[in-house]
Amino acid sequence: MRWSWKLGEVAGIGIFVHATFLLVLVWVALSHLARGHGVSEAAGGMLLILAVFGTVILHELGHALTARRFGVRTRDITLLPIGGVARLERMPDKPAQELLVALAGPAVNVCIALLLFGVITLLRAPIGFEGLHVVGGPFLTKLMWINVFMAGFNLLPAFPMDGGRVLRAALAMRLTPERATELAARLGQAMA
Repeated sequence: MRWSWKLGEVAGIGIFVHATFLLVLVWVALSHLARGHGVSEAAGGMLLILAVFGTVILHELGHALTARRFGVRTRDITLLPIGGVARLERMPDKPAQELLVALAGPAVNVCIALLLFGVITLLRAPIGFEGLHVVGGPFLTKLMWINVFMAGFNLLPAFPMDGGRVLRAALAMRLTPERATELAARLGQAMA
């Protein structure tokens, strides 16, 4: 993808970040500073964004490594301000395999949220929403809830998001692939 820089490789899959991602970091820093927050709050906001995009990379690797188990190669993963994109060469031929590939990303977010829940519980830090703010509040708690939200949001049945792919794969177990895609796409359009 143009205007992207390679961050590295994981399991032979190139990880790229689009130049517009830097705008998100600059926007977060300037938003904090414009509201009179200090440099430490601005740095904390930027660190949270970096942590979220780290979980986005793991989410996309969940898709890519699951697809690899079914013989599907991933060209690369690119981070954009709206999330990540794993460019698979193709989707698996069997609907059950497509279902597993689509569920793998949100499953990674659920695992991260559960791991963070365990750490937060051990640290006896607050788990609920009461202490959460855009600025400040427990870092790990915010990251945990962001992962819960990411898993839920990605499972909305809006094709081509993960939930739409799950729906398409489930429909393809009973219908032709073309009809399953058409129905999933229509539901995605209705949700949009």
